[in-house]
Parts: sequence; structure tokens; C-alpha cells
Amino acid sequence: MGIVKIDEELHEEVRRASTVMCRSINAQAEFWMKIGMLAEANPTLPFTEIVKRELAGAQAHPVNLAVA
Repeated sequence: MGIVKIDEELHEEVRRASTVMCRSINAQAEFWMKIGMLAEANPTLPFTEIVKRELAGAQAHPVNLAVA
């Protein structure tokens, strides 16, 4: 584990997003970093496909919910 220095404004965005997503600040930052790395490695894949592949790799099967 290490320390990553980031801009104060970005840290505040991570803090706000972590509250909405029910993650710790560190978990939110890790999520964004991982998705960003995967997006750079797979530039033709949309975000939803990257997440879908990660869920499948973890053998997680989220329930499809209809949005009214």
C-alpha cells in the first residue's frame, strides 16, 4: 500500500462520490483507477461493458431491475 497525492479538488470529488456510492474514499478512488486503467487498455469498450466484464470475472450476477 502506498500514498497517492492528488489535487484537493479531485479529493473532494472522490469524497462526494464515495458518499453516493456507499464506498470509502479509498475504495472509490481505487474503483475509478481500476476502471480508468481498463478503459485505457480497452478504448473501444463502453463503461457498462467494462463493469459487466468485471462482474462476470467475479462471478457476480446482479439482478436486472426495470426502471419505470
